[in-house]
Parts: sequence; structure tokens; C-alpha cells
Amino acid sequence: MYLHELKIGNVTLKNNILLAPMAGITDLPFRLICNKFAPGITYTEMISSKAIFYRDEKTKKLMDITKDKRPIGIQIFGSDIESMEYSAKFINQADIIDINMGCPAPKVIKNGDGSSLLKDIKKASQVIEAVVKNANVPVTLKIRLGWDKNNIVAVELAKIAENLGIKAITVHGRTKSEFFSGKVNYEEIKKVKDAVRIPVIGNGDIVDENSALNMFEKTGVDGIMIGRASIRQSMDF
Repeated sequence: MYLHELKIGNVTLKNNILLAPMAGITDLPFRLICNKFAPGITYTEMISSKAIFYRDEKTKKLMDITKDKRPIGIQIFGSDIESMEYSAKFINQADIIDINMGCPAPKVIKNGDGSSLLKDIKKASQVIEAVVKNANVPVTLKIRLGWDKNNIVAVELAKIAENLGIKAITVHGRTKSEFFSGKVNYEEIKKVKDAVRIPVIGNGDIVDENSALNMFEKTGVDGIMIGRASIRQSMDF
């Protein structure tokens, strides 16, 4: 009932269970292990657009997806328009480009990247527009609900993203301030699902069959993205 193909732009995923991009985790060996469980798509680690712009050698290795099973997505982050435009043009080997606007790590947000963009919808919109206009593949977006409980912007940003050409949006059901504490907010994810026509992917606290069903049933999302729980599963493999 809940497991089905998922179309993102012109890319069709065999199923709607996605492996989350995770910095320091989803390198090639990890992706190859996870492919044994047949996710609809896997993603590279989060990659700095400035590192791509300056042609950093280590970053080139992170972007090597020649041995990956298809489809494969590359996730980028940044708030500098020039480097995001360049990255979108440079990435031509992936099936999907994902923009990260949800990372709460201090070293990311101190530069105005990741979830910092949830505080600046105008800048976030400019980043989205720059990537979509320069990419040759579908562009998706990953966000949190907002900066904190007093600044929930997920619905507003999702609508803007859809209008700018984003083909799917993943929503982690927490704010930046919550990091990974507390429980995921299904109600706010559902609001995003109800507000847009593009596929919405639910993320957060999905650790087993029951929690996956909860995400589908309580939010109506089109698919789910599994992050930290995949690490445990791959270690058991």
C-alpha cells in the first residue's frame, strides 16, 4: 500500500524508500552496502559548493559516483550564489542534485549555510533559483521545519521551492534548534504535504517498520528518507 515507485522530475525511483545523505557516513562503501537493501535512491555525503568551485581534490573524490548503482543523487550545500550556480553546472553525472538547507552543524551554519537559510527566506529562494536554472537534472530540496519553534517556515519555503522548479522536497520534522532531540513533528510535515503538489519525503525518527508506517499514515507523505537508522542496519549486514 505504501511502497511504490516515485517519480522525481524525469527520474523514476523503483521505490519510495530513500537513503539520506549523511556527512562522513554515506561514502561509496557505505552506499554499496546499503544498495543490498534496494533503496529507491542513495545520495553522496553533503558536499560544499565552494569546495566544488575551487576544485578541491578531496571533494572530487566525494563526487565520484562511477561505481554507484543508479539512481544516485549528489547533495550540495552553500549560500554563495556564484558557487552554487557553478556546482549545478559542474554536476552532470548525477541523476538528481539535492540542496541541503537542513544541516544544523555549527561549522555549517556559522557560514550562513545549511539550516541558517531557514532564517533568510529571500536568500534561500535565490539559492534555489540559481541551482534550478543551472542544473541539467532534477533538483530537490532537504529542509527542517524552521530555525526554532517560533520560526516555522517549512510550508512557506516549500511553496516557494515548488514555484521555482524544485521537483521534490524532504522535510525533517524538527527545527534546527532541536537538533535530534525530542520527537519528530508529524503535524508540520503533513502541512507541507498538503501545501504542495510535488512529492514530499518525510524524514526523522524512522528506525523500523512501525515508525515508517507512522510517518506514512500521520503525514500522507509520498516517500520516506532513512538516515541514522541505516547505520545500525548496515552494521548488522
